[in-house]
Amino acid sequence: MNDLKTAEGMGLRLRSHCVHLDNRELLSVTGVRDVGSFNDCEVTLLTDAGGMTVEGAGLHVTKLDLDDGQVVIEGDVCAVVYEEDVPGKRTSLLKRIFS
Repeated sequence: MNDLKTAEGMGLRLRSHCVHLDNRELLSVTGVRDVGSFNDCEVTLLTDAGGMTVEGAGLHVTKLDLDDGQVVIEGDVCAVVYEEDVPGKRTSLLKRIFS
């Protein structure tokens, strides 16, 4: 039995993470697990690829569907930044002690 059948048999959804930006005005993100916070200057998301921050001006979340893992943001997008630490990725003990 392969992993795909096992995941389907258990009722788990397999989603891919994708970011699509049109003319710095319309941002579509898939593979979204949760929305941390949002205002007109910043939107923070937890995605399958880790934490993501969208920065800009006049930002509006126009679509939010966490069941399908989709978010659409409209406004003047200036930056899309991922957090360094990806969930599930372990760092070395020395790095955690001295950071």
